[in-house]
Amino acid sequence: MGWSLGELIARHDVPGVQVAVLADGRIEDDAAGVLSRHTRVEATTDSVFKIGSITKLWTATLVQQLVDDGLLDLDRPVGRHAFTARQLLTHTSGMDANHFVDTGRGEDAIEKFVDTLADVDHPYPPGTVFSYSNSGFATLGRLVEVLRGKRFHDVLRERIATPLGLQTVAVDPYEAILHRAAVGHLEHGEPTTSWAVRYHCTPSGSHLAISARELLEFVRMHLTDPKLAVLRETQLDAVPDFGGGQVGWGLAWMHYRDGVVGHTGVSKGQKAFLRVVPSAGVAVAVLTNSAGGAPLAYEIFTQVLHDLAGVETDPLPVPPADPAPIDLERMGGTYRTTSYDITLAVENGRAFLTRNGDSDNRIEVVRLSDDAIIAVEPTLDGHQVLSLVGDDGHGRAQFLHNGSAAYRIA
Repeated sequence: MGWSLGELIARHDVPGVQVAVLADGRIEDDAAGVLSRHTRVEATTDSVFKIGSITKLWTATLVQQLVDDGLLDLDRPVGRHAFTARQLLTHTSGMDANHFVDTGRGEDAIEKFVDTLADVDHPYPPGTVFSYSNSGFATLGRLVEVLRGKRFHDVLRERIATPLGLQTVAVDPYEAILHRAAVGHLEHGEPTTSWAVRYHCTPSGSHLAISARELLEFVRMHLTDPKLAVLRETQLDAVPDFGGGQVGWGLAWMHYRDGVVGHTGVSKGQKAFLRVVPSAGVAVAVLTNSAGGAPLAYEIFTQVLHDLAGVETDPLPVPPADPAPIDLERMGGTYRTTSYDITLAVENGRAFLTRNGDSDNRIEVVRLSDDAIIAVEPTLDGHQVLSLVGDDGHGRAQFLHNGSAAYRIA
């Protein structure tokens, strides 16, 4: 494939990785490293890695099948709610993006979780604000369950995995243990002590694991089935900059520059990346068992997309060498989510973001662009980027945005 995965994982301190590339109708794959630094089991091409929010593409596929079967209209309100399935797919439903409650591991976990959303204050009217929401995709998963009369993961297996002949799909830990399953690694490279979060998040990305090769078999289906092309059509032609290179949104698909689509997934110390150039029939999947997998993945798909599709990839963002001053009058203030307040303020000429007024819970930021700020210090995965967008009617930013929107309160 033109690189040494062994050298890449050593340079980026990633325990294990799988890579698969689709080009000219063929899939090539490779793997290196270990599935866990505790067990030292070798990562192989038939191992399974969790794909996190890339699962949302699978959920969107099941939703589109409901549309094709005449069981769902994307633009009609869902049940008694004001939002539509299209708004759920594009993260514009207004639903609380930070609603976390454990509803168990039983067959009714998704149903119970969606029921709890009735008692939650949702911050935005449907169709008005882009705010990335796992709760919205849990709701879509419940919609699939109701209209198919089966559990979500049973529908996924019946309508996608089995028809495609996929052998490495694991929809829960009970299936993952039957494979060579990767374990996530967090700060300092330590293995995580739990494999998955709450089961109700399955439709949004908490459980699904698969090999990189078979993930690209799923992508091949999308590139060859004309009925699924509608999911890649532009729904939002601009989204706030939150550091991932996204420039727009389809129905679950993230849009990048030069016609590239894809998604990124994070789940319990595993990070997965998918990039697709539909016009060239090229796709690349990079699955890592490290929360810090982004630099390695960017190095791979930057090369692949350039060499095979002539497409350039924006690099991971870094703070400018000589940043412009923070526009405190427009950007400064306090913003609120349903989980926390966050304040942008300047102190002795330096700008900080502080959560809930806790001086021990703050990060220093500098200006990245007219509408974005960036953390000075990187995390495992690079420098966090946040956007300040909208207008509150007084010349100040209305939202502080890191994928999910926080609204100004002061």
